[in-house]
Amino acid sequence: MYIELRIVVPRIPYTVYRLFIDIQYSRAVSRQCSGVLVLRIELDTVLFQPDEEEFIPECINYGHRRQKACRGSRIEQPDVLSGASLPVTMLHFLLLSTLLLMAQADPFQLDALIQYVDSHQDEYVETLRDWVAVESDSSDVLKRAELEHMMDITAEKLRKMGGKVELVDIGDQELSDGTKIPLPKVVTAQFGSDSSKRTVCIYGHVDVQPAKKEDGWATDPYNLTEINGNLYGRGASDNKAPVLAWIHAVEAYQALNMELPVNVKYILEGMEETGSNGLDAMISQHNHTFFSDVDYIIISDCGWLSRKPALTYGTRGNCYFLAEVEGPKQDLHSGVFGGTVFEPMTDLIGILDTLIDSSGKILIPGINEAVAALTEEEMKLYEGIEFDLESYQRKIGVDRLMYSSKADLLAHRWRYPTVSIHGIEGAFSAPGTKTVIPAKVIAKFSIRQVPDMDPLLVEKQVSDHLNAEFAKRNSPNKLKVTMVIGAKPWVADLKDSLYEAGKRAVKTVLGADPDMIREGGTIPIARTFQDVTGKRIIMLPIGGFDDGLHSQNEKMSRYNYIEGTKLFVAYLHEVAQV
Repeated sequence: MYIELRIVVPRIPYTVYRLFIDIQYSRAVSRQCSGVLVLRIELDTVLFQPDEEEFIPECINYGHRRQKACRGSRIEQPDVLSGASLPVTMLHFLLLSTLLLMAQADPFQLDALIQYVDSHQDEYVETLRDWVAVESDSSDVLKRAELEHMMDITAEKLRKMGGKVELVDIGDQELSDGTKIPLPKVVTAQFGSDSSKRTVCIYGHVDVQPAKKEDGWATDPYNLTEINGNLYGRGASDNKAPVLAWIHAVEAYQALNMELPVNVKYILEGMEETGSNGLDAMISQHNHTFFSDVDYIIISDCGWLSRKPALTYGTRGNCYFLAEVEGPKQDLHSGVFGGTVFEPMTDLIGILDTLIDSSGKILIPGINEAVAALTEEEMKLYEGIEFDLESYQRKIGVDRLMYSSKADLLAHRWRYPTVSIHGIEGAFSAPGTKTVIPAKVIAKFSIRQVPDMDPLLVEKQVSDHLNAEFAKRNSPNKLKVTMVIGAKPWVADLKDSLYEAGKRAVKTVLGADPDMIREGGTIPIARTFQDVTGKRIIMLPIGGFDDGLHSQNEKMSRYNYIEGTKLFVAYLHEVAQV
């Protein structure tokens, strides 16, 4: 139940829209309505409580019919206060005075911005089509010219918007044959430099994973194709559409001649899919220049868990290992030499089997002991998240999952480590048969990192364990263990005001309270930003749970793309209030 007080004012700021003040016996919420300030007082079942005699008069008149509400009475129908004699307490006085003073500020016209985005959505789709058409595959050096072209397109887009744009040289990439080629430049841009405003920095990437039609795509991966509201194309979701959504959000403010609520910076790279070569060094070099006035960093390189919107507050890290076993000087015929030599493949399989058991428990001493304890509060959070186990199982096509409860499965997907064995180099894997004993084999496996694991300690624990297990085999072959990636996990504070701003923006635009989720994968740049710049970070995803990142038929739905743009528009305002 509620009553409303309408006050005519010349201009009303959006800040009023989300104002929420407790007034002992009620909650006051205000909103904008055609130049009229509507102060809605949401009441408990009983209008006035007996213990409020000190502040509340015996009765008040309200509504068009001048109805009387007295202490302890009930309001059966919502109505509007019109010239009613409200009880004037100090809280009321401060509230109304504040609102009237705030009314002199410029309003945040969210409706106008949303309407602008809606009316330009076809244009946004065409821009995405142009971007997807560029085969910016960072893993293929033969396509480096295409990747550099993509960086130029991105820079030109921002430059035409009036941004202060730079293409930053980040050095060279050394290839396997020892030759070097230039890394694609990083695009930085700045919109606004008002020292009285907050400054946000938006990170994204415009390189993509490899894709070929013959890999199983239903459409040409580099020709954006819309089917049933889904936009199919390589890089559509990862990460070209989110990058464009952030650009279009700023464009919308500009098009309506609305001042940006915050200063906006962009840092957009072209090597994310292959490890962000050169970016860590670039961030360190520019920490006291480009990043010096940045307050918050926003990353939208992730997706929702279900059809429900989400905010991401954590990612696992990753330690990637090579375990090499070398024996004879060359490959041997298994019929001629089998049974007379210690085979490298047998040794390798034997030690790999000591990493993890069939239930998923990691067997390396010290790994499990380093994991931060799961709290009751965290478990309750998992239990409340929208996630369908049966749908998940059906989607990935397995007969049974390792865990039967939603909370347990999410916990092991997000906040517990796991060992995954990815492949063995040097082993025969082509079609047909080949009776060979490989002279050297290299296993590739990784261990996902979670708080409070330390990659340097994990490297020692894995090396010590494998060498100890190898020694038990009494083999003359040689074992070499190398960690080639050591990325730390990242976790944000759920109570951070950046996330509160995100919740408000999601609620305003998408009409739902977001799930608070983590990613099982690794986004190393988040931890780099945190460690090097010390800035607060939020992950604000717009990608769908079924977008197929890195897979065939990657897509971004038109809905997520356009509504995501609106979400970013709203978030720029919300984060200005932090």
